Amino acid sequence: MSTTWILVANASIARLYANHGPKKGLQLIKELAHPESREKAGNLVSDRPGHNPGAGDGHGSFVPSATPKQNEAERFAQQLAHEMDSGRTSNSYTRAILVAAPAFMGLLKGCINSHVSKLISEDVDKDYTKATEKELAGHLERIIFL
Repeated sequence: MSTTWILVANASIARLYANHGPKKGLQLIKELAHPESREKAGNLVSDRPGHNPGAGDGHGSFVPSATPKQNEAERFAQQLAHEMDSGRTSNSYTRAILVAAPAFMGLLKGCINSHVSKLISEDVDKDYTKATEKELAGHLERIIFL
């Protein structure tokens, strides 16, 4: 029997479900939280930006290419990608579906390796992290026979 993993995520919480075939419903496997993604940016850094001695008479300061919140979201996406790869290497699933908030979906896809990407049959750009299992099943019924 083939198993499908359904990862439902946003930048701060993720739920991993399994479906073991038609009419089997969803089974919650794991819930992962990343509260750092919900922190205020000021709480994620230790102090002011560093100084960058620039050319000329002005003072420059270092401006990071990504905000602390973006860095935390990236870290969580990497954690989820690792979780998906661990499941793949242990043959826990043969098909995967990603359901993530649109802003987080790009980060997640960027972290997933090519082996896991081959197992992803569908991706849904919606944040269903607050949906109950019954509501989630209703949203996914056209994708998978629950």
